[in-house]
Amino acid sequence: MQKSLLATALLTTLISGAAIAKADNPTVAMQQDEIKASVLIDGLNNVWEMKWGANGDIWATTRQGKEIVAINPTTGASKVLYTFDKAFAEPVHQGVLGMELHPNFAKGTGEDYVYVYYTYSDSSKDKSDFGRVVRLSYDAKKDMLGDEQIVLDKTPAGNDHNGGRLLFDKSGKLLLSLGDNGYNQYANMCKEIQSQKIPTAADVAANDFGKYRGKVIRFNLDGSIPSDNPEINGVKSHIYAYGFRNPQGLVYVGDTLYNTDQGPAVDDEINIVEAAGNYGWPHIAGYQDDMAYSYANFSAAPNCAELPEYIGVPNGAVVPEFKESEFQANNLKFPQKTFYTVPQGYNFNDEKCEIGYICWPTVATTSIAYYPKDGKIKSLQNSLLVTGVKTGTLYQLPLSADGKQVQGESITHFRTDNRYRMVLVSPDTRKIYIATDDAGILMGKDIQPVMKVANKGAILVFEAK
Repeated sequence: MQKSLLATALLTTLISGAAIAKADNPTVAMQQDEIKASVLIDGLNNVWEMKWGANGDIWATTRQGKEIVAINPTTGASKVLYTFDKAFAEPVHQGVLGMELHPNFAKGTGEDYVYVYYTYSDSSKDKSDFGRVVRLSYDAKKDMLGDEQIVLDKTPAGNDHNGGRLLFDKSGKLLLSLGDNGYNQYANMCKEIQSQKIPTAADVAANDFGKYRGKVIRFNLDGSIPSDNPEINGVKSHIYAYGFRNPQGLVYVGDTLYNTDQGPAVDDEINIVEAAGNYGWPHIAGYQDDMAYSYANFSAAPNCAELPEYIGVPNGAVVPEFKESEFQANNLKFPQKTFYTVPQGYNFNDEKCEIGYICWPTVATTSIAYYPKDGKIKSLQNSLLVTGVKTGTLYQLPLSADGKQVQGESITHFRTDNRYRMVLVSPDTRKIYIATDDAGILMGKDIQPVMKVANKGAILVFEAK
């Protein structure tokens, strides 16, 4: 892992739709702001989470490296703080994922704790069987993490769509986003999506968390169920909200909780997450509008295993299929924004596109951050910042003055030939740090499929001059 010069693909950066010419020392303009682009570090083994840790360092989880790494935000010097030997890491959703620091971390209260979510195998299979949340203790003298303690164990996991974002809520409870594990598609197409399933009281008593797929769960710091969690279908469990596909982003703006949720072939979502809210998946993707999405339930087909593999778009197989308008449920919630909603008849199988899913109208949202009202980069003030792993683009979503609503259209920034995994704003708000995957396919800066990322396992820095 070493700091490197900016790769050629990063030298041509798309800012709000305007192409910036190549230069040896690139600078890019964003309205009235001047932005300098650089690479802080590369060679990391798939960064998934970034937080501000001790000593002013960026602490990052590496999904496949199974580590927490401390990175100097100026020099790029790095140090491994902890390795999760029990984690199981495989492409592209398994391994060490979310991380959150205790609200009283480094405040002299004896609560220098770090919470981490990772997937693991309880067998010799080639995929994760479960996920767990653990707590680590920070030793300031040694500048190391250790003493791994299990907080919540045997949450559902798999080889796809594990979600995995951790966040403290405003009352000191932990939130964890869990995906649907990719059920009803690809190799998992004969498994029924559980995102609308709610556990019974007997399930909860037995610590059977199988129906937690496609949920945001909320728990005490000992893993128990908070007394003020919502009752859903008459049952109080860890579930806070449900009906998600692959929610990988969580952030507060004041008291408003936003999340990102990856869509199938359409309709990545930006949501406001509310207690007991039902976000519709798999019956609804985006808005309940009967546009290009309908729910094709392959798991209900009598001959599912004999059908052509379902990849999320029509494939000619005859299976039970339902319009979005056919679904009725209590407390349905709809997105603040989608990427993107397209009409019926949209051609998902464009022969001009060599890699079909790359050309679908989604961006594969991976993280979300808030850029404050008084931030130094004026054109980003009071906005959500969202990364898209499929497009190598940072999306800016301006907010209303009270932060409770997305307003207007998204604005695109910093488009490169990379898969953007995580965005982090510096404490002084002058810098935007974006972590990239070390491999993968994407729609590149020239709006053409790209087979090789430009900056492998990097943290890119976009800085106000």
